[in-house]
Amino acid sequence: QVQVVESGGGSVQAGGSLSLSCAASGQIFSISAMGWYRPGPTIRRELVASIDNSGHTEYADSVKGRFTISRDNVKNTATLQMNSLKAEDSVVYYCHVRGYSGGPSSGSFDVWGLGTQVTVSS
Repeated sequence: QVQVVESGGGSVQAGGSLSLSCAASGQIFSISAMGWYRPGPTIRRELVASIDNSGHTEYADSVKGRFTISRDNVKNTATLQMNSLKAEDSVVYYCHVRGYSGGPSSGSFDVWGLGTQVTVSS
């Protein structure tokens, strides 16, 4: 089985920065993509930023130029550096990981973390 754990949330004033970390562990053969999501106005979870195994990144328009996602393929971790935070960024952020697992239960996996809270005060 694969587990995903987020860390790094907290409280900050508007204009400040926070860094979120996501760590995937377990019987992982390879990871296709890692991404950060948050609740959206019309969908349950909207993409904030993602990075695939070739380093290709995607960002929501609302965070372009402020957030940066990076990944450590050896440690199976992803980091979301959030700068110039705004009050509207206050929400729970979820990490999502897709890939393939090894071992007895080999096959594709698609796992969400439990989320980490970000609070930005104006």
